[in-house]
Amino acid sequence: MNYVHQTLKLLLGFLWLAPSAGVAQTAAPSIPPNQELTLAQCLNVALVNQPLLRQARVDQEITRAENQIALAGWLPQVGLQGTAQHYFQLPFTIFPDPTTGTLTPRQIGVRNVTTVGLSGTQTIYNNDVLLAARSKRFNNQAATQNTVNVRIATVSDVSKGFYDVLLAQRQLEVFSQDIARLQRNYRDARARYETGIADKTEYLQAEISLNNSLAGRKQSQEAIKARLAYLKQLMGVPPERPLSLQYDTLKLEMDATMDTAVALNISNRIEIQQLQTQRALQDITVDYYRMGFLPSLSAFANYNSVFQNNSASDLYSTRFPNSYAGLQLGLPIFTGFRRLQNVRRARLLNTRLDEDVSNTRNQINTEYATALANYKGYYTQYMLGKRNLEASKEVYNVINLQYREGIRAYIDLIVAQTTLRTSQLNYYTALFQLLSSKVDLLRALGELPTEY
Repeated sequence: MNYVHQTLKLLLGFLWLAPSAGVAQTAAPSIPPNQELTLAQCLNVALVNQPLLRQARVDQEITRAENQIALAGWLPQVGLQGTAQHYFQLPFTIFPDPTTGTLTPRQIGVRNVTTVGLSGTQTIYNNDVLLAARSKRFNNQAATQNTVNVRIATVSDVSKGFYDVLLAQRQLEVFSQDIARLQRNYRDARARYETGIADKTEYLQAEISLNNSLAGRKQSQEAIKARLAYLKQLMGVPPERPLSLQYDTLKLEMDATMDTAVALNISNRIEIQQLQTQRALQDITVDYYRMGFLPSLSAFANYNSVFQNNSASDLYSTRFPNSYAGLQLGLPIFTGFRRLQNVRRARLLNTRLDEDVSNTRNQINTEYATALANYKGYYTQYMLGKRNLEASKEVYNVINLQYREGIRAYIDLIVAQTTLRTSQLNYYTALFQLLSSKVDLLRALGELPTEY
């Protein structure tokens, strides 16, 4: 008994700890406060922590449980029943007198009856459980594909959110550098005005340019806060947890390029795969209704123990057992044409799914053409922006030197600074738009990586 008691305690303890263990396995990876995360690390956190992805994984487990519930009909169904009856008035029946033939009413039965029965049934063939058995694989496949679809959306959204934050940070750096240059120019122009070398318009122009850059820097600072908050939402990170990003501009430039000659393969898209799974399930449903005329067959067995006595105290002194087994056949003869209409409806749903596939194919082709066009356009903009940035730096350095030597007018320096700032902003905008458009193009091709 002690061994059995200890075993039960261990089993209960394991069952109590099992949910906690399951939660621990899916706990979010910790993010040290001062650690800067790369894109791959952000994606890793999101794929574990994103609420929609967690829901998709729970839906997979729900689907598996529903399959097991439906398949339970194939297993033996065993039940225990018990009844206890007490007759206040026993029933009468009419018996003929053996000598005279006169019909005489007599009481039958006993006042106290208790019946304990054990019954079992086993399905041999049933259309409903056959449907559950055939649908199990495709139900699990549909749930898995839904999780894959959510993973793809998560990777796409987090990647583009990551690039949006980086763009705002680089814009902030550009404005900060521009402000440093303009502040120096403003001080020089003010000094030149006070010494009578230049008129008032020079330092006023410098002040105007400086104020514009200060406004741009403030916008970038606020944009970083908003985009970081959105990125945390996409990653499933609490708002109060700090988040810093790490990146390498050279690596980003290398990652931005891809082969645009890759042909579109529709079958790679998860949306087409999901529709194909739905079509397989719908074909099974058609067969289910089509074979609805087949009989159901099951076996059953019962064992009963009956206790009866007029005296309640002697009720359980004698047992009267009985047992039997048999087969049960059920055959639908006429159901008001329900089966035929169900078959018709299921086939119409198949036709509708075919139209969904055609429409989805058209949408995917359009999505791919749009993503490819955007990528090529941003790539051209990126390459030209990179060349413009190099030229703008060279022009600014020359004009700045000439201005310091008194060869160029101040307005030329202002124009060169504005052009440099614009070229820097355009370059980083083009770079991160190119990276985001690459994500869209890979998703359109069905080749966006989801394992990190």
